[in-house]
Amino acid sequence: MKLKKRDRLTAAGLLISIGIVYGDIGTSPLYVMKSIVAGNGGMTNISRELILGAISLIFWTVTLLTTVKYVAIALKATNHGEGGIFALYALVRKRAKWLVIPALVGGAALLADGALTPAVTVTTAIEGLKGMNFGGNVLVSTQGMVILITVCILLLLFAIQRMGTSLIGKAFGPIMLIWFTFLGVIGLINMANDWSILQALNPIYAVKILFSPVNKVGIFILGSIFLATTGAEALYSDVGHVGKANIKGSWPYVFICLVLNYLGQGVWILQNPGFKTSGDFNPFYQIVPENIRVYAIILATMAAIIASQALITGSFTLVSEASQLKFLPRMNIVYPTTEQGQIYIPSVNKMLGATTLAVVFFFQTSEHMESAYGLAITATMLMTTILLSEYLAKKGVHFIWRILFLAFFAAIEMMFLISSLVKFVHGGYVTVIIAGLIGIVMYIWYFGNKVRDKRESRNSYVRLDEYTSMLTNLSHDENYPTYATNLVYMAKVKYNKFIKREVLYSILDKRPKRAQAYWFVTVNVTNEPFTAEYAVNTYGTKNVINIQLYLGFKKQTSVNVYLRQIIHDLIADGTIESQPQEYTTTPGRDVGDFSFVIVQDVVSPQTELTTYEKWIIQARVGLQNSSSNPASWFGLDYADTVVERVPLILGKPTPSYIKRVEPINYANLKKKLKGDGTRA
Repeated sequence: MKLKKRDRLTAAGLLISIGIVYGDIGTSPLYVMKSIVAGNGGMTNISRELILGAISLIFWTVTLLTTVKYVAIALKATNHGEGGIFALYALVRKRAKWLVIPALVGGAALLADGALTPAVTVTTAIEGLKGMNFGGNVLVSTQGMVILITVCILLLLFAIQRMGTSLIGKAFGPIMLIWFTFLGVIGLINMANDWSILQALNPIYAVKILFSPVNKVGIFILGSIFLATTGAEALYSDVGHVGKANIKGSWPYVFICLVLNYLGQGVWILQNPGFKTSGDFNPFYQIVPENIRVYAIILATMAAIIASQALITGSFTLVSEASQLKFLPRMNIVYPTTEQGQIYIPSVNKMLGATTLAVVFFFQTSEHMESAYGLAITATMLMTTILLSEYLAKKGVHFIWRILFLAFFAAIEMMFLISSLVKFVHGGYVTVIIAGLIGIVMYIWYFGNKVRDKRESRNSYVRLDEYTSMLTNLSHDENYPTYATNLVYMAKVKYNKFIKREVLYSILDKRPKRAQAYWFVTVNVTNEPFTAEYAVNTYGTKNVINIQLYLGFKKQTSVNVYLRQIIHDLIADGTIESQPQEYTTTPGRDVGDFSFVIVQDVVSPQTELTTYEKWIIQARVGLQNSSSNPASWFGLDYADTVVERVPLILGKPTPSYIKRVEPINYANLKKKLKGDGTRA
């Protein structure tokens, strides 16, 4: 029912959509025309043909990529209402194993964008204050002061993430509605000076400018043009928060306001040839009357903060989904509010904050940051196109239409990617480094798991149902002290009966652990976002219980909470024995204490693998040990939890033997040696 309610078209839904979904694409007028003018050598090299062509490229890029590809097509490819590249991969991953590659590349690039967007948008907004006169005083006179203000805003922004964004989020809609209305109105006012600018909507101008000599950068102008549609991927990712209907209903208004602003900037540029520019020149602020420019800067700053906030929280969601799909190690996830989808990942917040601040300090100006910005999203869009073509195949779309879709959008996005790569030496390498590091981590974790699963010996697993009698006898053997009433192992039980040998070794061999009930809990991540189900197998006993938890990839992993409910259910229907407590502060308590055991792997020297396999396994185990405590991922922070490390032996190790010899006869040994101690 929640999904259906969320997917309705409502006034509140439209307002929330404008506040949440369009932050990134809504701040693009701050830097797109600025980047185009700078790329062609400044205002002295501007011509009518260039401006009409550039705006035509912007209009048709946003129309084709955002409106057609994402709003019209991608929004249909949702996984139970959830969108984004990982949700899309979950829909098509069974079609081919190689599809994991575009998912990994696209996910890594999207996470890199999460660090770049706050840096470039906030810096661009604050640069509007530079040199402005307030009552005869210039408060922001240097770029150093711009950087200082930007850093303070970003530090505050990352600091408040732990508190959740439900209260702040309620203000996003009205603020962004004012922002888009302002964009449209101020653009329309400037358009009134030259209505012929509407010629730019003709696609012929877009094609001509790519080959025209007045365009000094040629096809590489697309690197600046693409900045106008960078928020399209975020639009797809956020569909789960507001629903398809509200995005489709709000997008036309947003699109019209954006186009009007670009047209208005175009008119101003054409009517001010030879305008003296500096590194701080921005046509967006120039089209605003000077007496209200300060309010425009304040509004732009708020829009930039909202855009940054959306990218940061989106990164949390993306990392959470990646962990559930085994692309990243498990991390400690905090739920600051009771609202569904509100999550906070401390480690990601720290890394994202440090990276964003490093980008600001490294590039110093928004003009330099724009060289790195856009490259990551181009790669993500191309990967999404590949996955979407597989989704269309899954839905039975005719082969010809699928090929046309793939060829058309892949060709466009490849042109944007190539044009963005020209910025590589001017700062694009920073994007590649950030995305590359994230991609390496994801590659190691995913394929390390694959190698481990492939190379694990059959002897590594035993049948749990063959040990039920032994475990039952141990639970009633009073010769051993009680270790815990409920001994819980967070260990995967394959095919409902096979379990790793070291788990039973921990219970029976190391030091027999006596418990009233032995629980073996497997957390299964489903393709559906919010699944919360469990299955039970007791193997005909009341002491050995195999629990299979089925949790959606967006569901909170609170094993401690779920297990208490399950025990109450099983006691109520007589599946297991009651656990009355004599000493308790809760009258009538029928559930005993818990002790949770998590078994972690450590690579054994006996492991025999290929050089590549050994490297990736060691790297994966290193990531595992350096990531957060696994107890946090399972929601066991405040439970009695023990992490046991066991040697991981993979492949077929060569047996090592030692030969027995007679005891050394030192008298005979001395005769075999010369007087100087060397052999005879």
